[in-house]
Amino acid sequence: MQAVTVPAAGADFEIVERDIPEPSPEEVRIAVDACGICHSDEFVKEGTYPGISYPRVPGHEIAVRIDAVGEAVDRFDIGDRVGVGWHGGHCFNCEPCRRGDFQQCENGEITGLTYDGGYAEYTTVPAEAVAVVPDSLSAVDAAPLLCAGVTTFNALRHTDAQPGDLVAVQGIGGLGHLGIQYAHAAGFETVALSRSADKESLAVDLGADHFVDATKHDPAERLQELGGASVVLATAPASDAISSIVGGLGTDGSVVVVGVPGEPVEVNAQQLVGARSAVEGWASGDARDSQDTLEFSDLRDVTPEIETYPLTAVEEAYERMINNDARFRVVLEPTD
Repeated sequence: MQAVTVPAAGADFEIVERDIPEPSPEEVRIAVDACGICHSDEFVKEGTYPGISYPRVPGHEIAVRIDAVGEAVDRFDIGDRVGVGWHGGHCFNCEPCRRGDFQQCENGEITGLTYDGGYAEYTTVPAEAVAVVPDSLSAVDAAPLLCAGVTTFNALRHTDAQPGDLVAVQGIGGLGHLGIQYAHAAGFETVALSRSADKESLAVDLGADHFVDATKHDPAERLQELGGASVVLATAPASDAISSIVGGLGTDGSVVVVGVPGEPVEVNAQQLVGARSAVEGWASGDARDSQDTLEFSDLRDVTPEIETYPLTAVEEAYERMINNDARFRVVLEPTD
């Protein structure tokens, strides 16, 4: 098979020929139809995540078909359309796992980081990491939903916001353009916050009821004029932008950070105390969360805006993503 490896931290991608792997008893082998390129793939490319062994095949947004099934796996069959996201498996034995909180597994695997991921024609994954993909959802659309999709969908549904509440999405990029769609589909009064005025028409098309140009208006003041936000989903990884929206929260509101900035976020504690508000974070989700995301996306026609590239153009595709030139998600399609 053909695969893309990072041979060492900071090295260029290499396209290599490898034997097709065999699944262990508790794994499935998957034939990759599409694999999204995520900003978190930089962890592998630059070696900034602890404990990565090289060479490594990146990729954790994988829409696939099951090609072989380990002898201990009875939930899946050859030919099933499935997907695999960031959560690459769990131990079932640690305290979070014993409580069913697989996302917080103390020994959790990460697809494309702790084992080889989807920048390849085939890979093997633990069966518990697999989510079923609806038949009517294309592989290239499903792939980004297994990271950007589940992150924004799962974050919103775990807040206390109710239909009709004011919910803002900060940033209209790879995460934010999905967050707006999910907020609209969930029945929230949806506000798009952006520093890019040219994205207003797109935000409205995606389902935003209001657009705030943060270069011309104080986003916190505008949110307060609209009644105060129950939730602000912070998708753009900019510390100052996140700090600027805390004052826009209503009583018991929360800023939920899903786009992680490189610098600390400064927060005015008086604003938090006065509104009984909070700033919190959310990671992606486990395989069942991913499947919920895919099913809801299929039900409500939530799809990512994507650019597709063949596996052999991985360098160009990665550069489009890392330089924020893509609008909005980049997807590799391995050759047959």
